[in-house]
Amino acid sequence: MSDLPVENPSPEEEPEGLPFVAPCRKLPATAPLGWVQNGWRDLKHAPRQSLTYGLVMTGLSWLIAFIALHFGSLTLFLGLLSGFIFVGPALAIGLYSISCQLQMGLTPHIGYCLREGRRNLGNELVFAVILVVVCLVWARAASMVHVFFPTTADPHLEDLIVFLAVGSLIGSIFATIIFSASAFSLPMILDRKADMVTAVITSINAVLCNKAAMGLWIGIIVGTILVGLMTAFLAFPVLLPIVGHATWHGYRETIDASDWPSNIPAMEGSA
Repeated sequence: MSDLPVENPSPEEEPEGLPFVAPCRKLPATAPLGWVQNGWRDLKHAPRQSLTYGLVMTGLSWLIAFIALHFGSLTLFLGLLSGFIFVGPALAIGLYSISCQLQMGLTPHIGYCLREGRRNLGNELVFAVILVVVCLVWARAASMVHVFFPTTADPHLEDLIVFLAVGSLIGSIFATIIFSASAFSLPMILDRKADMVTAVITSINAVLCNKAAMGLWIGIIVGTILVGLMTAFLAFPVLLPIVGHATWHGYRETIDASDWPSNIPAMEGSA
């Protein structure tokens, strides 16, 4: 673990027993660059498992693009793709498990990931419901943007700029909420026997305490998505696993969840 200083929550947030929120370390602004390096290392150590996840995510992206463009429009495609991005953290829990297994010195197995998913099913369902609700609200908001700022099949440049600007602004609000809640919550659920509410609050607290580092991390994620779009998703099989593995290392460097019982012995016992 890093020797960076730990920022503890205030006393009024710590009831008897476990703290209300896990403390976080204060990170340097460039910390996410190290996470990416560690993510690349994990990909090289477990290429088959990691690339399998990447290919599945790529397939889902192509499916969403086909459905949206064949049965809908570019606006629907952008809305569905944004929704898919929102639920991405929940889909990446297998990548966190692979990184966790590598950290323990084990040979990663997809079966471990599936067992982890079953053991944490309750918390994952709670988080999935939250993501689905936010995704549905975002889909409605995106459709309302199209209503108030309609575009034709051959829109004028001014109309298109206004439409994209308003849509991007609204989407960034939803994305910020989801990012703050999911940045470290699912890795914490995998690593520790904590409830989802505590994990989400811990994640939000860590993001707020490390705005510079999290700003760079958001930029890396957005850049990954843009590269994927520019390559017709062909870069996703490699880029998405790196981001997933990097998220695990970001959690381990940022959150001090040592007060909660570990899930690691259960994984070791299943080896």
